[in-house]
Amino acid sequence: MCTRPQEYKLFCDLFLADVSTQLKNKNITTDIKVDTNSNLLATVTVDEAAPGLKTIFSCRIPDQSSAKMEVQYLHDYTGICTSVGLTANPIVNFSGVLGTNVLALGTDVSFDTKVGSFTKCCVGLSFTNADLIASLNLNDKGDALSASYYHIVSPLTNTTVGAEVTHSFSTDENTITVGTQHQLDPLTTVKARVNNYGKATALIQHEWRPKSLFTISGEVDTKAVDKSAKFGLALALKP
Repeated sequence: MCTRPQEYKLFCDLFLADVSTQLKNKNITTDIKVDTNSNLLATVTVDEAAPGLKTIFSCRIPDQSSAKMEVQYLHDYTGICTSVGLTANPIVNFSGVLGTNVLALGTDVSFDTKVGSFTKCCVGLSFTNADLIASLNLNDKGDALSASYYHIVSPLTNTTVGAEVTHSFSTDENTITVGTQHQLDPLTTVKARVNNYGKATALIQHEWRPKSLFTISGEVDTKAVDKSAKFGLALALKP
């Protein structure tokens, strides 16, 4: 509770702090975190119970419905993650990828046992080469099909181009987006993209100190420039 005079109220309202601790015992790690809203987040990780296997238990108190168990398995050519809520009618999540550094196939599925239906179902195929990445994805429970392409034009200036085409089966609409980025100097990067509906966005980002970024961004609908123009500033500070 803030008990300082009124002139300090703004600073009291904006005060945020977290307290966390970590305990380790052999292959078991326990993380405990308490925030300013008196929420306690506890995470217990059992690492390498079997080769490549990791089990994670987590819960947020007092929200008991947030308790869940997650199992991860990593292999040279396979990665699987399954999580289930520890409630009467849990949501079951499954994601997995199979492949190599060149070609990979993956899926991400969520099933709500309360309503007995899938809330998310995605499948993706990707191809990666030295200077390009191409992918084909089926999203929104099979309603949207998208293909994307990302190509490195110049590694020296980090110049890249990319494009994505998305088709919605329910609306029979296509969305085409193209974009590019270029490094003006080792600390400054510009990015821009535009889609077939005329919406264009651009930003310039400068690393004014290590890990700290200053960004100026803008967005405009070229079909209604006087009504839709947006401008933004962002500052990210990292220790």
